[in-house]
Formats: sequence, structure tokens, C-alpha cells
Amino acid sequence: MATLPVRLDAWFREEMPELNRAVLGGTAPRTAVADAMSIILPDLPSPTRLTPRVAQELVIGMGLAGSSVARHYQENDADHKQHPEHAFDGLAAGPEMLPFRTYFAALAERTGTGHYGRDAYASLVIWNVPTIAVHFGGAVLATLSGTTDGVILSYTGDPAEQWFFELVKRGQTLELGVNTVLEPLVEGEVGLTSDEGLHRVRQATTLLEALRRLFLEFADARHGAGMQPQYFMDVFRQFAAHWVPGDIPPSGALDVDALKRDFLLGTTHESYVRHVQRIMPALLARERSELQHCMDRPSMPDRLLAAVGLDRAGLAELSPYQLEALAGTHPAVADWHRLLSSHARAAGAHLMLSKRFLFNPQRRRDSEGIGDRQLVSNRRGTTGLDESILDRLTRMRREHPLAPLRRTSAQLARAAGPLPVAKVSLQPGPFVRADGTGPAAVPAAADRLVEVRVGNG
Repeated sequence: MATLPVRLDAWFREEMPELNRAVLGGTAPRTAVADAMSIILPDLPSPTRLTPRVAQELVIGMGLAGSSVARHYQENDADHKQHPEHAFDGLAAGPEMLPFRTYFAALAERTGTGHYGRDAYASLVIWNVPTIAVHFGGAVLATLSGTTDGVILSYTGDPAEQWFFELVKRGQTLELGVNTVLEPLVEGEVGLTSDEGLHRVRQATTLLEALRRLFLEFADARHGAGMQPQYFMDVFRQFAAHWVPGDIPPSGALDVDALKRDFLLGTTHESYVRHVQRIMPALLARERSELQHCMDRPSMPDRLLAAVGLDRAGLAELSPYQLEALAGTHPAVADWHRLLSSHARAAGAHLMLSKRFLFNPQRRRDSEGIGDRQLVSNRRGTTGLDESILDRLTRMRREHPLAPLRRTSAQLARAAGPLPVAKVSLQPGPFVRADGTGPAAVPAAADRLVEVRVGNG
């Protein structure tokens, strides 16, 4: 079986980013990346001679390179956006001299993962970033493996791009932890209101608060790390250009663990279902199967309501007195309400990031007459969701199936069990509390102390 040529690895890590910087800086022609690729591509091995893992490695680099070629072809000529596939005219790869997109599709198939026929979230984030694990109570709770566990490849080599990919993967690893904790409840192996079930609900709540904290740190670039909105809008996002009309560029909206959690916890509006079905082809085969499994079954809050003899409409009709009685008779609803509220809080923090890095700056540009980018619009996400749609989705999560219970918040506070006390290390540096209130002191109830540590596994 063939391996990646050393020269190709160096080209992806050093030469391609340098060429992209030169093109964007105006010191190299817009064809510079394509010209360099036309020399390298014929020496690539046939996809059939690669192991699935090596094919994954090559998909990462070729995806970045393909989007670089697509961007530079389309960016300075509005007519080119109508036929983005012409960016790859004349580019042929491997001993069979396959057209670039044909070769890429063969590579994607060789991975055995059902990878999309262009660069995708899975290859740019999950495969590209070294393995990350969530440690809970001293044990590894969830792991997202990287393909190379080496240098994170990026478009221009700017540290902000590598930082972005890693922070996104850290967030998904926490989300995977939430889903892992809840899986026995989803499959009916553990009762929703059993002691074990409620213990898992509380663990998941703590992890969601850690996720929210991660999003808040994501927005804080005061320590010299991170990405500025202008770079995000004008440099980084512009590589999410189409390869062919109507394809699905990579996006954080393709984080399958976030999508699964929405359906597990009751975000099931028909318009959202249609959106998820539309973007499904850009997921890996296993991800599509697992997500469809979540979409095809009743949400856990709906199952919980059924267990206490209610449904969403029936709960909404209860008086405050009846809601208090429900929380007193079935205290498990308090723990579940807190979980769903934490889910909504984490989604709200994510929306805050979208507004800070994208929608608010673009609104200022519009008011100042600057307008939008010609290639990749900054008025909507790359999967087509604009700010108003994201606002509605966040409201849907806030108005979750158990939302009427918030009318009896005092009773909920009394009924809910204690959360695990968590220290959360999201980046190197001091531990911070999962609720974001500052450095965590070791509590007196040390038997409940767990440590949530997100870091390279």
C-alpha cells in the first residue's frame, strides 16, 4: 500500500498556505495554487493503493487545496460563481490522470466513511485536529480521535485558523460526552426517572454548562489567542466556496453531536427537520445513521411526559398550583427541566458567537455602506441559515417541552437534585467553574467532586 509522499505533506503544511497568503496579499496570481497543484497531482498514488487511514490524510489536504482553488477562481469574477466547477478544469491527479473532483470522490470512497465529495466538517475538524478527550471523574468519558494527531492543516497557516478548528472540536467532544451519558436513557436501558437515570441527567447538565463556558471563552480573545471577526468574515469564511452549484460547504452546523442532542431533547420542528435532512449528505455515513435513529424516535422529554400521564399540550394547560403539585409528586421533572434549560443556555451562547463574529459586524458594514462579501455571504451561515432562523431555533430550544414548569421555579429548585461539582479546564491555565463564576475551590462535599477536563487525549 502506498503512503503519502513526504514532499506532499510538506506542501500541504507549508507551501500551500504560503501560496494562499501570497494570492490574498496580491503578490501572486489567483491561479498560483492551481498552477502548483498541476505539477503535484500527477504524482499522487491511485486511491485504490491507499489504506483508508492514508486516504483520510489525503482528503484533509486535498480538501483544503480544492477550496483554495475554488475560492481564488471565483472571488474576483462574479460570473465564475455560476459555474464553480470550472475552477478545476485542467487539474488531473494520479497515474490514471483522473479529473480533480473525480480523484477526490475516489479518495473519499476509499476512506470507507461515506465522506462527502468535497471538503467537509468531518475532515477539516474531526480528522484534522489531534485526538481530544473529555475526562469526567478521573475517567475518559468521550473521545474524538484525530487521523494524524500531528500538525493541524489550515488554509493560510495563520494560528487563528488552527485555533478555530481545535476549539470547535473541543466543543463537539463535550457534546459527545453529553450524548454518551444520556445514551442508556435513549435506548431504554436506564429509566428516565430512576436514580441512575437522574444521576446521568445531572452529569449531562454539568457538561452542557461546561460547553456554554467554552463558547464564552471562544469569544474572549484577550489573551492573544483566537480569531477576530474581520479575519473570520473576510479570510476564513471565504474558503467555504462552492465546488459545484448547490453543494454543501463545511460548517459548524454539521456538528452531528449537536444535531443529535437537539432531537434527543425535543427540538423537532418540521422546518428544522427539513433543514437537517437537506444537509445530511455532508455527514459521514455513521453520523447519518445515528442522527436518523435520533430523528425517528420520540424525544426523551416527550417520553418523560408520557410517563407522568401528560403531553406538551396538557402540561401547558396546568395551573401554577398544578405545576407545583407535579414537581412535588414527580421530582424527576425538575432535573429534566434543568437539563433542557442548560441545553437552551448553551445554544444561546452559540448564537451569541454567531452574532459577535458574523451578524453584528455585517450589520455595521451594511449601515456604513460597505456591503457584503461577493463570494461567501456574511449575512447567513454556509448551510443557509440566517440570523432570523437562528433566533427562532434558539427560542424553540428555550421553549422546550418542559418550559411551562418554569412558572413554578421555586418548587423546581427544591425538587432538583444536586449537580456534580465540576472543575472545568477548557484551555491551558487555571481551572474555572462550570457555571463560569471564577476559580473553583474544592468543596466540602469532596465525594461529589468530579473534574471535567477537555484536552488532548
